[in-house]
Amino acid sequence: MLNLKTGDISGLKTDAVIIPVCEDSEIHDGSDVVSLIDHTRRAKEFKGAKDDELILFDIHGIKASRVIFLGLGKIKNIDSESLRAFCGKAVKKCIRKKLDEVLIVAPSAEKLNSDIRIVLESMMEGAFLGNHIFDKYKNERKSSPIKKIEFFVDPDISKIFSELPGRVEIVCSSTILAREWVSIPSNDKTPEQLAKEMAASAGKVNLKISVFDEQKLKRLGFSAIIAVASGSSNKPRLLILKYSPKKAKKTIALVGKGVTFDSGGINLKPPGSLEDMKMDMSGAAAVAATLISAAKMKLMVGIIGAIPIVENMPSGDAARPGDIVAGYNGKTIEINNTDAEGRLILADAISYVIKEYNPDILIDVATLTGACVVALGEKIAGLFSPDDELAEKIIQSAKKTGERCWRMPLPEDYRELLKSEFADISNMSSSKWGGAITAALFLSEFIEDKRWAHIDIAGPAYTKKETDYCGAGGTGFGVRLLCDLIQKLQ
Repeated sequence: MLNLKTGDISGLKTDAVIIPVCEDSEIHDGSDVVSLIDHTRRAKEFKGAKDDELILFDIHGIKASRVIFLGLGKIKNIDSESLRAFCGKAVKKCIRKKLDEVLIVAPSAEKLNSDIRIVLESMMEGAFLGNHIFDKYKNERKSSPIKKIEFFVDPDISKIFSELPGRVEIVCSSTILAREWVSIPSNDKTPEQLAKEMAASAGKVNLKISVFDEQKLKRLGFSAIIAVASGSSNKPRLLILKYSPKKAKKTIALVGKGVTFDSGGINLKPPGSLEDMKMDMSGAAAVAATLISAAKMKLMVGIIGAIPIVENMPSGDAARPGDIVAGYNGKTIEINNTDAEGRLILADAISYVIKEYNPDILIDVATLTGACVVALGEKIAGLFSPDDELAEKIIQSAKKTGERCWRMPLPEDYRELLKSEFADISNMSSSKWGGAITAALFLSEFIEDKRWAHIDIAGPAYTKKETDYCGAGGTGFGVRLLCDLIQKLQ
């Protein structure tokens, strides 16, 4: 779907040529593009300010049906995320106009004081992700994605970056796969169904797949997972995905929280907090989709994906506040709140991965706490890690991909808040404050000596309203971040 295009822009036939225009600076090199922008001088309402739009039809000497000029604003505010958003919005506009093919003109990276690869990659990501429509449950489908999105560049750039469109498509198609898994309602993604869906997608790229059912989980001692799942008639699963290139020198473990619906269990969530709980498996979606991308890109690092999948429901069989279970590693856990279930299933999965695979690095991704949303809002993930080098690499990948993370503290004295009078540890802090921190500290109790990071994506994993390059629903947050990070770590 994505392509690089060169040649004489006036002779290229397409439904629309889209040209980004800067408010206070010329950002294009080619005289042919600059001459097209000159047509906007006669339109007093178009200045190139952010979100300005001007459409000119049937320009003399131009084969394209229309030329769409869109404002980027002031040059000092243009960065990779604004370019990503620009292309997402541009594609969405063209979808509403029911166009089939568009040509987006790439600005000069030199004039933007940027790197050409970053400029192109960001624009392609925004265009591809903005072209996604989740209408699986609509009887009337009013819109269709654009069939072809091309980027107009100089011939030498096209030659150097010929592989870039395919690479962007791999990562962004996996991001969309994660989005769709998240947006599917819980009645269509029980733990068994989701495990099958993910395994089927993983099988297409020859990942090694293991699925543990309830009986095997009980037999092997995954008591924390079993406890969380005990209130539901839909039985738990643990999905293990393995990517093992022959020359890999490192193994990275990714663990993703997969709660297909979170009622809170006996500690039932209040009204207003339940409707979107189909998204509580966003970490699982991000991990599975990342493994699929890694296999397609043939990355040179071993990756283990561990995905515990449960449904957290209240019933006569549900775990109760005050119950004590022994996790997979033998550590006893007092369940003081059944709505603090994500850390329980992650603890079992983390312990298993460490014992069986001894990874060099372990990263868990989870919609873990509402407290993290309170701290950072709905667009920024919380990053917790005692490892400065690993944390810095994650921050770098977050900046590059626009999947923002903010590093949070892991103060040792807060561990006191997880003490239990009756078990080795409580799953709930004795204080109502700092919940994202104490949740991360709980997980750290199961990490042993591994290099580790925890990414709490409770805020950015889901959006109720359409954004520049994402529709309402699952965002696929974490896939592009993790794919970029793994390439830094391999």
